[in-house]
Amino acid sequence: MPMPDINWLAVLAAAVSVFLLGGIWYGPLFKHAWCREAGMDPNAKPGHPGRTFGIAFVAALVAAIAFAWYLGPNPPLMTALHAGFAIGLAYVATSFGINYAFAQRSLKLWLIDGGYHTLQFTLYGLILGLWH
Repeated sequence: MPMPDINWLAVLAAAVSVFLLGGIWYGPLFKHAWCREAGMDPNAKPGHPGRTFGIAFVAALVAAIAFAWYLGPNPPLMTALHAGFAIGLAYVATSFGINYAFAQRSLKLWLIDGGYHTLQFTLYGLILGLWH
């Protein structure tokens, strides 16, 4: 299948946007609750933040590229928003829910992580739908 026209600046902006979202989501909004539910010390220093953030950025970029490819060139804003919300909630968040159920993780942790990824793809839809 040929690669459709992709707005690479919009894809890059979408990938960067989730770092801003994550900084707020996993920072002032839910840091302590997420750390408690994940069994992590909120004051612990990460082992190698460059590696962690590098992997996270590559994953966010791959997801943004795949979503842009799925949407095709110049998607209508409401279509892109709806698709982002539906994919984030129905595919990503529910997939986390399956894993979290078997791993005996809490509902609160699932709501925090699933909510983030639902907003992630909705934000992708917003950016890709607005950026023509």
